Amino acid sequence: MYRYDTHDQTLVDERVAQFRDQMRRYLAGQISDAEFLPLRVQNGLYIQRYAPMLRIAIPYGMLAAYQLRKLGEIAARYDRGYGHFTTRTNLQLNWPKLEDVPDILAELASVQMHAIQTSGNDIRNTTTDQFSGVAADEQVDPRPWCELIRQWSTFHPEFAYLPRKFKIAVTGAVEDRAAIQVHDVGLRLWRDRDGEVRITVLAGGGLGRTPMIGEVIHDGLPWQHLLTYLEALVRVYNQFGRRDNKFKARIKILVKALGVDEFRRRVEQEWAHLKEGPQTLTADAVEAVAAHFVDPPRRAVPDAAIAAYEQQRRDDRAFARFVTNNVTDHRVPGYKAVTLSLKRREHSPGDVTSEQMAAIADLADAFSHGELRVTHEQNLVLTDVPVDRIDELWRRLDELGMANPTVGTLADLICCPGGDYCSLANAKSIPVAHAIQERFEDLDFLYDLGPLELNISGCMNACGHHHVGHIGILGVDKKGEEYYQISLGGSQGNGTSLGKILGPSFFREDVPEVIDKLLQVYVGSRQPDETFLDTYRRIGLKPFKERVYA
Repeated sequence: MYRYDTHDQTLVDERVAQFRDQMRRYLAGQISDAEFLPLRVQNGLYIQRYAPMLRIAIPYGMLAAYQLRKLGEIAARYDRGYGHFTTRTNLQLNWPKLEDVPDILAELASVQMHAIQTSGNDIRNTTTDQFSGVAADEQVDPRPWCELIRQWSTFHPEFAYLPRKFKIAVTGAVEDRAAIQVHDVGLRLWRDRDGEVRITVLAGGGLGRTPMIGEVIHDGLPWQHLLTYLEALVRVYNQFGRRDNKFKARIKILVKALGVDEFRRRVEQEWAHLKEGPQTLTADAVEAVAAHFVDPPRRAVPDAAIAAYEQQRRDDRAFARFVTNNVTDHRVPGYKAVTLSLKRREHSPGDVTSEQMAAIADLADAFSHGELRVTHEQNLVLTDVPVDRIDELWRRLDELGMANPTVGTLADLICCPGGDYCSLANAKSIPVAHAIQERFEDLDFLYDLGPLELNISGCMNACGHHHVGHIGILGVDKKGEEYYQISLGGSQGNGTSLGKILGPSFFREDVPEVIDKLLQVYVGSRQPDETFLDTYRRIGLKPFKERVYA
């Protein structure tokens, strides 16, 4: 993974010192709340419902074991002993004290981490496929390109105060696991007939109050022009994006208002001044970054060990369940990527205690060359596990409560912190998640349902990505009362779609029963080998609506 050079470290250290002085002056009353706001948000510091919240960047979801240990230590020392992994692959601390934040940032800097641009109207943390570099269907490893974007976008002098926040996602695989179609900018890396990297650029996607699917702006951009084209695109947004109404300030509104052809024309016009400029990438520049993302020293796994692994899958039902749901194919024979479930009823989805962080770091060192990934489904991944050690890893995960064989099922739901923490939320999300997990905990039933994505957001900001859940749940406020709106048919990936609202919203206590009725329609209507999404797309919304509101 990428390691800081002296320039990176100096930049982050100087930012810590700068913010320490800003915090000192704020606490002394020398800076007003209004003056402090833009300073704190660009360092990831929010003022939430009950306490400050610090959002820590995990660039493109990659973590080293020693970094995860440090996060656990920080959570234990400065917070309440846990952290929350988000759908943007960041980690949030929900209870730090204001005066401690500079010390937290200094500790992060000691392990090459920071909270820069995890908030504010700037370019946020770039995300990608959690299996990047090891996915069996990968055409181009997106990690070096994500790092180039990170270096380009951090402290970019033109883009510190955009009309609104700006998010980029990158994929290099046949199957899009980065949800590029619902980002401000989505990038798909691929190779042409000559083996050269090309880039399909999408713009204008996003969720929130006005969900939209991104439009193709350029289909076949040569790799050399990645940064110059992004520069041109964000300049057009910075110049023409609305600043008079924050609800209409995202790039998706601009693309829709102008039309994709006019937006593309303006980007191309701006790009004409940049495309051969100093930010044009060279092979040497790309190779210098790519050198940080070399394969670990994998040993050869004997054929006999692979055969024994497959035999255990056949003989051991519990092991087979874990492998089927939590283990993903690897491009190297004899290796797998293993997903650690962070969905347990005793914790909020995405929450991990300090003790668990330390234990997971140990597992990463022992089983996956000291590296792990954060997913936008709020789980963790060990990407390089030899198959002859998966049984041992499984048993150790079971001791930690992270061997839940439910990844990709209804129990693997996505959930934002909601009204329990967030000052923007209209309703609580976590109690709804727990109630659904409790109602549908039978593994045989979950497996019979097949792949099913349920996403919960506490407000229209859609941090839980409810618009692209097969079943989406949105907390809404009605005259001070918490209600929950249900949508169906959303999906992410290659066939991205936005869910359709089922009908009038429900009381919190009714939500599990509503979900049960939806599942009854699915089970009673599906054809052999159909998933929930397949059935919904075949029969439409009406049968579900009739059953729920009968």
